[in-house]
Parts: sequence; C-alpha cells; structure tokens
Amino acid sequence: MIQKVIQLVLVVTIGVSVTSCFDKNEPNYQYMPNMYEPVGYETYGAVENGLFPQGTEAMLPADNTISREWMPYEFDNSPEGKELARLQPSPLDSLNSAVNLAKGKELYDVYCAICHGNKGKGQGTLVKREKILGVPSYADAARNITVGSTYHTMYYGLNSMGSYASQMSSEEELWQVAEYVMQLKSDLTK
Repeated sequence: MIQKVIQLVLVVTIGVSVTSCFDKNEPNYQYMPNMYEPVGYETYGAVENGLFPQGTEAMLPADNTISREWMPYEFDNSPEGKELARLQPSPLDSLNSAVNLAKGKELYDVYCAICHGNKGKGQGTLVKREKILGVPSYADAARNITVGSTYHTMYYGLNSMGSYASQMSSEEELWQVAEYVMQLKSDLTK
C-alpha cells in the first residue's frame, strides 16, 4: 500500500511540475524560435547584428540629390512663385502638339477628370456626388490660368488639391496635362 501511495505522489508531483511551467501565452519549448519571434529591423536604425556590416543598405541619399528625370522647379511654392510661373511658357515641342495633347488628355482623364470633369467645367464625379465642393470651371475669367500656372498648381497643389508631381512619371507628363487644360479652357471660352 505504501508503494502505491509513493507511486501516486510521484505521478502527481511529476504532473504538477510539468504543468506548473505551462504558460498559454508563450510555449515552453520552440524548435526554431526565429520562425515564431521575428526580428524587426528599423530602416535607418543602428545595426547591431551585422545585417548590413558595411553600411551599404538603408542609407539616406546624398545631399542635393534629385530623382531621375526630375529637375528642381525654379519657382517657390508661394503666391509670388505662382505669379512668376504664370509667365512661363511650355517647354514641349510645338511640332508634336497633337501627340502632347493626346497624352495630356489620357493623363487628365485618369487624374483630373474625377474632380474637374471631362470638359473642365468643375463638374466631375466627386463634385456631382458632393464629396468635394468648390471646384471652379476653367472658363472662369477670374481665374486667369496659364500653362505655367497650371503646371505650378499640379506640381505643388493648391487649396484642397494636393500635388500631382508624384503621380506623373516625368516633367513632360505634367506639361502635357497643363497644355491639355489650356485646350479645355479655350474650348470652354468659345
């Protein structure tokens, strides 16, 4: 009988010792812990484990660098800069104006028509659904828009309209859309 009591106490002690270390939130033993507990690396953080030993990855670009195909815009994001940009002509080749207008229309339909409308009357889908209010027509004489001021507005944004420079793949595309906007303006004022 004593032997059975000792066996029972031994089984209970082993059972209690095994389950006493059990935690629902964290498993007791992990075969490959890196699979369960990933290491998060900060992009520009200090490297302690030698992931990027030469410092060749995740570095900030050198000072005064510019993106490929983008030149710094010469006019500031200010009312004075916009007035100076108003006088700027389009640098695109006038011999390819049909090609530029076709590409400008394509880009305008993708990025601009949702607010400004297909004809530039300020009655795009979002305006009709009253999601955005106060989008004026290009024919509004008080606006006095030019190809240069249109480029400036797309480059920096104006009022509730954000910048569209990052959506276009090059400066040429911004100028193509600006020329197409001027075409819409001339169609509306006829």
